Parts: sequence; structure tokens; C-alpha cells
Amino acid sequence: MDTVIGIIGGSGLYDIPGLEDATWQTVETPWGAPSDQILTGRLGGVTLAFLPRHGRGHVHSPTTVPYRANIDALKRLGVTDVVSVSACGSFREELAPGDFVIVDQFIDRTFAREKSFFGTGCVAHVSVAHPTCTRLGDAAFAAAKAAGVTVHRGGTYLAMEGPQFSSVAESRLYKSWGCDVIGMTNMPEAKLAREAELCYASVAMITDYDSWHPDHDTVDISTIIATLTGNSDAARRLVADLPDRLGAERHTCPHGCDHALDHAIMTAPDKRDPAVTARLDAVAGRVM
Repeated sequence: MDTVIGIIGGSGLYDIPGLEDATWQTVETPWGAPSDQILTGRLGGVTLAFLPRHGRGHVHSPTTVPYRANIDALKRLGVTDVVSVSACGSFREELAPGDFVIVDQFIDRTFAREKSFFGTGCVAHVSVAHPTCTRLGDAAFAAAKAAGVTVHRGGTYLAMEGPQFSSVAESRLYKSWGCDVIGMTNMPEAKLAREAELCYASVAMITDYDSWHPDHDTVDISTIIATLTGNSDAARRLVADLPDRLGAERHTCPHGCDHALDHAIMTAPDKRDPAVTARLDAVAGRVM
């Protein structure tokens, strides 16, 4: 089986050095259109697919990002490993703007999004106790270090609904919970990737200290954009380094990400809604 790397990120990653045969592809899914076309090509001998999470020109808010369509589209393209790159605020003094964090846990505080491919007509329960892939996270960590970034291994991401930034009271509450970073887009993205049996790693690019910090009590979008611009080169170097670290040949995930649906589907075969199961052809075809 071949490795196919999927990158979900922002505009700073459109221009990936060394990407050969780059083509924007339209992918149709049963869950509607993804955020945008998907840029595919070859990088270091490995197929890569890049999906602009908010669409080119930033047309989707964190709430309206079509998360199910995005993950389904990547699965249909044969993606095996998904690396999410996103801007985040920090709850830790030592996690400074410009640093990267390889996230390994989430607290999901979103409430206005469809969070599963499954439901009435075909019920499934998938474990997200460990929502990211350790193997893929290790590769992203090593790639970030090689890119010259100050990078931290492990952290809890508080996913908020947005699109507004936190109040001071909210920021202090989330910090008291032991969260490390805050963002608006990794949920339900990580949950859906697990349901689709895709290895998933999250790279949080710190842009600010949210609003808890005594010397930084408001989140200023101009500062965020300036920091993001500075991070873009490093993020592109990280992505360019991944093919060598993951290799062209894909082996079974030692952490079971690619078999997450084993024993997960609860609805008896004769009770499954054919219309629902038809929508699951890419996501759950292996077990359906």
C-alpha cells in the first residue's frame, strides 16, 4: 500500500516547494462539496493532497467548514495520513507565539457542527481516547525540529465554536482546566478522521496568548496574521520533510488508527438504512 499524505491547512501552505505535477482536483462526496478543490501532486516520491480548510480566499467560518465532506474527499483520494496545520492561542507562558505544538488531546466545546458520519440508520461508536496517531505525530515533531521551529511534543487543544475569540473569563477557565492551546477547527475534524480510519496529527501554530495573559488581554487579528505569515515558511518546510520521514510504502498503523471501525458498527446488517450505508462507501467501505 502506498503512503498518501493529506494536509489540511491555510493559505500559507498553497505553495509547497518541490511539489511535482500539481493539479487542483474537484472531488464530489455524499456529504456535499468540500471546502475547495484539492491540490494534489508528488513530493519526494510520495503523493500529497492539500485541502484549504477554509477555502481559497477564506470563505468558510470555523462553524461552516464542511468537515465531513473534507475528510470523505481525502479518503476518496486514497489519503492514508492526515496532518492538520492550524493557528492557535496559547494558555502557557512557555508556549510562545511562533512556537509549534504537536497536539495529542482535545476538549471539544463546539456545539453547532455535525460530528459523525454515523447516526440513525447506521449507528457506530468509535474510541477517541487517543485521538491522534503517535507515529504520525512523531514524524511531524521531527519535521518541525528539522525546520528550525521551537516545537513542543504533546498538548491539549480546547476546541471552541467561534468565530469570536474568548472572553477573559472563558480564557481563564480553559487555562484552569489544564488546556495548552485553543483553536476553532480541529473538532470534529479529528473525530471524523478517526471514523474514516485515517491517521491524524495536529500541528498547532501559536499566534498569541489568548486573553488570559496579563500583558496580552485581547486577541488582535493583525498580530495573529503577522505571526502566521512568519510561520508559513516553517510550516512549508515541515510539510516538505514529511515524505522522507513517512516513506513511500504504507504499513499497518501500529496504533490501530486504520482499523478504528473494527467492532464499532452497532446496527445489525439487516437493519441498516441503505441510503445511509451508501454514503459510507468511502469512509467505512472496509467494514461494510
